[in-house]
Amino acid sequence: MHPKITRELFDKVILPIYAPARFIPVKGKGSRIWDQNGEEYIDFAGGIAVNALGHCHPRLVKALHEQSEKLWHVSNVFTNEPALNLAQKLIDNTFAERVFFANSGAEANEAAFKLARHYAIHKYNPYKTKIIAFYQSFHGRTFFTVSVGGQAKYSDGFGPKPADIIHVPFNDLDAVKAVMDDHTCAVVLEPVQGEGGLTSATPEFLQGLRELCDEYKALLVFDEVQCGMGRTGSLFTYQQYDVKPDILTSAKALGGGFPISAMLTTDEIASVMHPGVHGTTYGGNPLACAVGCEAFDMINSPEILEGVQKRRAVFIEQLEEINDKFKLFREYRGKGLLLGAELQPKFHNKARDFLNVASEFKVMILNAGPNVLRLTPSLIISEDEIKEGMTRLAKAVEKVVNS
Repeated sequence: MHPKITRELFDKVILPIYAPARFIPVKGKGSRIWDQNGEEYIDFAGGIAVNALGHCHPRLVKALHEQSEKLWHVSNVFTNEPALNLAQKLIDNTFAERVFFANSGAEANEAAFKLARHYAIHKYNPYKTKIIAFYQSFHGRTFFTVSVGGQAKYSDGFGPKPADIIHVPFNDLDAVKAVMDDHTCAVVLEPVQGEGGLTSATPEFLQGLRELCDEYKALLVFDEVQCGMGRTGSLFTYQQYDVKPDILTSAKALGGGFPISAMLTTDEIASVMHPGVHGTTYGGNPLACAVGCEAFDMINSPEILEGVQKRRAVFIEQLEEINDKFKLFREYRGKGLLLGAELQPKFHNKARDFLNVASEFKVMILNAGPNVLRLTPSLIISEDEIKEGMTRLAKAVEKVVNS
């Protein structure tokens, strides 16, 4: 006998590490979702920047269906055509020459950090292990990645942390210079901090990091798990800066909703690896890579990439209308459709309240910390859907402000 599927069942059977909304989505199409009761929602959350092409895009459904009748899984004892196809697409369109596939952003970052240390130890000496990272960063939930992430609330309480990780303020080049030395193997950052409030790196900061890494023979690692794959208006955000990383990680939108991640690097850095040094069972899965190939081709097109900034402008225009009435926002952050609206001080610590009430008015949004509303919709959401969703959000804002 199957249990009745309710939100209360979640509290009985799922590890209590999430606090999901009271409604349960059961169907999605484009930028709309329907719950168990048939109620329709406008989706500005996009699965946290994952559903870059909306829900159940017919081209992705077709790719998944076709691959599902060919080959599901073989492990990395063998290779497969979709994995090689997607790897070649990534190499042809970035600085990279080598790709490692995994299943999540955390796994891609775990591989990146292990590679950075392994390269430094192999190439230079066993003491070149320091990783410089930044406060308010987020790189995943494995113990290594959560320790590199600059938010103690996620890494405290699990015993001794991996050693030789230093955190400094973001966009503060002098702070990096103060701790950079010959023992540094890598500097790790998100070009746009995702969970940390959607703060963008300045061009001067990234250029300075590149120069410091070159000077100290350290690797520059860009975590583009959230800000990559068209989210900010270019295929990867680094392409908007005159700076190339040594290692880059991608996930979230890479599979358009199907779990997949990748670590990209150069031949020189990859040369220290050999069979058995690192691995994964599911990485390079044919289903994931087949969908990833289709998502990649769609996102990496002028039509979609150029449309990102146009849609951002519509969102900001609508946010300004809300702001004119409620004086809610202090500034707009992020790039492209990785969009943050920072709350005025009198509304600090209320971002989650706005998120929760928004769902009552049938619009799905996110927060990035306690003081920033975050919008990461489909890259192809229509202008009409943006305006409809923002009308619903305005009603939610009014309820919170007047409560």
